[in-house]
Amino acid sequence: MNRSTAVAVNTARGKKKRRSFLSRWNAPIAGYLFISPWLLGFIGLTAYPMLLSLYYSFTNYTLMEPISWIGMRNYERIFTTDPKFIQSVKVTFLYVLASVPLKLIAALLVALVLNKAMKGISFYRTAIYFPSLIGGSIAVSLLWRNIFGVDGIFNKIIAIFGIAGKGWITNPSTALGTLVLLTIWQFGSSMVIFLAGLKQIPSDLYEASSVDGANRFVQFFKITLPMLSPIIYFKLIMGIVSAFQMFTSAFVITNGGPMNSTYVYALYLYERAFSRYQLGYSSALAWIMLIMIVVVAALISVTSKYWVFYETDNGGKRDK
Repeated sequence: MNRSTAVAVNTARGKKKRRSFLSRWNAPIAGYLFISPWLLGFIGLTAYPMLLSLYYSFTNYTLMEPISWIGMRNYERIFTTDPKFIQSVKVTFLYVLASVPLKLIAALLVALVLNKAMKGISFYRTAIYFPSLIGGSIAVSLLWRNIFGVDGIFNKIIAIFGIAGKGWITNPSTALGTLVLLTIWQFGSSMVIFLAGLKQIPSDLYEASSVDGANRFVQFFKITLPMLSPIIYFKLIMGIVSAFQMFTSAFVITNGGPMNSTYVYALYLYERAFSRYQLGYSSALAWIMLIMIVVVAALISVTSKYWVFYETDNGGKRDK
């Protein structure tokens, strides 16, 4: 091999190495460039504020005074000398325990009805889903407050049947129930997901069970519920996360009253942060809320292996 040929071979090898090096890096760089808008948004709008609030939770940050490090003092005050914290936790857990299961039950029952072939089914599905589109807004909360007021539409309707009405949102025994009812009314999105799940259940399962003599009641508990259990698990977790953070309806409809019967946790956190300007204290409250949500979600996740069934080749429960 002469000198010119050797130089050409070495040059070709060098170009090949450079190309292979660039090819190894071009794909990851392109991927990061594509996700960079989301990544920058996550870092700037989620990760950084969360870490900053974690730092503030260990400080005496009041907007009126310089920030000073106080360690665990905010958490000690919350658990030892703050009666409103206990009250807000009780109200929030009552709301979660009532609203989340009832909303899922309502969504599943309506989905079962709408899963049947009937005239005008598309209209019914759209009409039932519509409240979910406007749910959580201030306008809906104001409307709900007028409906269940002393002179509201609800009292006028029950008066037709000779039932005496009352101020449902001004009565401590019924105020939280009106907020729960508002949440249940907004079951449209869950209903759509359940309806999609029902469409995916093989009809052969129902036909085979009918041959074996199973009635619809048995089919519902032996086929429908097990096949929908992954969806129920997903909606249960998402519903609990959303319910713990409920704020708008409690703030607009009752403002935590009467007698703190609707004083949910998010409302208390808001009051500490934006009425008393105790941002360090409210940051500690926010992290306690996060821990409560994580603990409840973890408990449900641990127990899910006993009641959540996934479709496998063997038709059994997926191994965790």
